[in-house]
Amino acid sequence: MIESRCGGGRNHKVKLAMIYSAMRHFAEELRARGWVVDYHLVGGTADFFEGMTRHVHAHHPERLLVMEPNSFLEREGVEEVAAKVGVGVEFSEPVQFLRGREDFVGWARGKGRLLMETHYREMRRRLGVLVDSAGQPVGGQWNLDSENRKTFAEWKKGGCPLPAKPLKFLPDAITKGAMRDVEKWFPAAPGRAADLWVPVTRADALMALGDFVANRLGCFGEFEDLMSTGNPTLFHSLLSVPINMGLLSPMECVEAAVDAFRAGQVPLNSVEGFVRQILGWREFVNGVYWLKGPGYSGSNALEATRDLPEFFYSGETDLRCLREVLRETRQSAYNHHIQRLMVLGNFLLIAGIRPDQALRWFTEMYVDAFDWVMAANVIGMSLHADGGFMATKPYAASAAYIAKMSDYCRGCRYKPDVKSGPAACPYNLLYWDFFDRNAGRFASNPRTSMMVSSWRKRPADDRRQITAGAAAFLDSL
Repeated sequence: MIESRCGGGRNHKVKLAMIYSAMRHFAEELRARGWVVDYHLVGGTADFFEGMTRHVHAHHPERLLVMEPNSFLEREGVEEVAAKVGVGVEFSEPVQFLRGREDFVGWARGKGRLLMETHYREMRRRLGVLVDSAGQPVGGQWNLDSENRKTFAEWKKGGCPLPAKPLKFLPDAITKGAMRDVEKWFPAAPGRAADLWVPVTRADALMALGDFVANRLGCFGEFEDLMSTGNPTLFHSLLSVPINMGLLSPMECVEAAVDAFRAGQVPLNSVEGFVRQILGWREFVNGVYWLKGPGYSGSNALEATRDLPEFFYSGETDLRCLREVLRETRQSAYNHHIQRLMVLGNFLLIAGIRPDQALRWFTEMYVDAFDWVMAANVIGMSLHADGGFMATKPYAASAAYIAKMSDYCRGCRYKPDVKSGPAACPYNLLYWDFFDRNAGRFASNPRTSMMVSSWRKRPADDRRQITAGAAAFLDSL
């Protein structure tokens, strides 16, 4: 096991501490089972090649047996290093997904556009999840998303219900050592290693799963799109980290949720929403990653050319929604999916920020982020940079959405209901400027033609004022 320093300094310290601590704990578990573990600590290993060279010189292996890596870069790196040190390499099947890569490619072959919903229904039938004996959905509907969109006003009217705080995992000696090493070797990386909050062992991950099912799953569905200042986790599972790290299997998470529903402990809409995130979305984005190939991450169909604003790292911006979400990112290396898509991704989309720079930021800053999961989520879903392969319309929204789903607009210097002028929320200016810049592309799209038509019907003076305001804001970045 090799802790490479190469490239680590750009990642959030919480993420680095999590990876090193999880590795070190796993090494100790293996030793307790009788394995001999050749472990190379970050302080003595400049890169993977150096660690592997020392291993080969010491142990003279004939070949490496490696579970199939979850990214193109990692697979190429293993093959390249193996060739350099003169040993063969054999890959075993990955175990972190429920649909194999070749299976997904076979399903996608010949389709001009892939629909996650079609994939999701097939996975439910295949695995027998929330379906009856005839293969039909329990409750009569495959997708209960329409029941899972309660607004901030509805949450407030209901008394602002909140669950007990998620389990906090106190650092043991191994984790404290990982934290110290991260601070020593990556002093310029964002965040603080001491803010590590995620489980780093299999036992703790199982406790986290039980905590979610018992305390947050029941209300997850109806409030999954909600955003609230000071409540960064709300009813979300926080399980993407242990699942993506391999501490939990996706199917055991699905089964735990379904068992709670069958026991009458949680409603169907919450369980279906959670199952869809795993069986539907997680499996789908992994499939798209391997289907589209390594070049997918470089897609830029909308020809966005503006550099990522510095405030994405500093958090210093007068837009309160961005300031609050980025504050949480900088502290915990986490935001839930609506914050990522409709606050951060939406801004990057309508501001015309370069997809490659946005993808790098998301991958470096989030504790659950790896190449396979971020490529489709950022390039396809958030930025529409793949030209519509992942989503039939861009996820562009004005300030109205953020005002409806959060309290972020309260106290902001900008007003969400002002469409132009100094008080206008930049999301409003950028939203219409986005459709002005891309009118030729979206005028013929049935899901966006109305926005383009509405924009073109505005008086010329209004259009000039809005585009001038958008340009002035973008220049200020």
